[in-house]
Amino acid sequence: MNKELIVFLQKSFEEYVHLIEGIELWHARDLQKLLDYDKWENFAHVIEKAKIACRNSHQSAEDHFAEARKMVQLGSSAEREIEDFMLTRYACYLIAQNSDPRKEQIAFAQSYFAVQTRKQELIEQRIALIERLAARQKLVASETELSKLIYERGVDEAGFSRIRSKGDEALFGGLSTSQMKNKLKIPQKRPLADFLPTITITAKNLATEITNFKVKKEDLQGEKNITKQHVKNNFNIRNLLVKSGIKPEELPAEEDVQKLRKTVKSEEKKIAKALPKQSL
Repeated sequence: MNKELIVFLQKSFEEYVHLIEGIELWHARDLQKLLDYDKWENFAHVIEKAKIACRNSHQSAEDHFAEARKMVQLGSSAEREIEDFMLTRYACYLIAQNSDPRKEQIAFAQSYFAVQTRKQELIEQRIALIERLAARQKLVASETELSKLIYERGVDEAGFSRIRSKGDEALFGGLSTSQMKNKLKIPQKRPLADFLPTITITAKNLATEITNFKVKKEDLQGEKNITKQHVKNNFNIRNLLVKSGIKPEELPAEEDVQKLRKTVKSEEKKIAKALPKQSL
């Protein structure tokens, strides 16, 4: 396939895309033309095969192949409603994969949508990574504030560790910080939160923020009173999670936040080097 044809096909595919609520969608009737299918019946058969492939990938076909009706002109101002679909990028990829690659348009579409789908996956992965890092930073900030607050109220560093551990027991259904580290195979010297999923980090942070608020508002004094409040807050957050079908102690460990932070910094350096130099 020569370069001119590739450029032409890429422009053609991009001209037919519709951006709806931030999601790129293609009309099946337009994709039929782009993939050089003369008859809708033949293309509809390919769509059905793609739907099966979608379900086999444990994805909802309804989310990627949305039924739509389209009005077409028949002449003399008459119109007729015909079948159509709004297709996501992933749906287009599956359709291309279930088509005949001997056609140049289809061979291009297979590569085009594969690359675009992979780009979207990478973007989503990076967003999730950054959200987890941000959640961890918020927890560090709230726990630092709690440490300062309780120090002002006669609780030392060892007392802070005990308060935090009691909070973990309430959040993790009776499992202590040490027990959770053993369960998740985390080194005892490393912070448990560095290996927790975003939802659990966020839960710990919310419980700690509430403790900070209560300590200041009610001027709680001493380790016993502050522990009681922190346990209560973590227990309430746990109940909220459990009602949503989430048990924090059953969630698997995730990659070390410290490694993720290094990965992000490394990627940022690569991006910076790849940018063209500009001068004012």
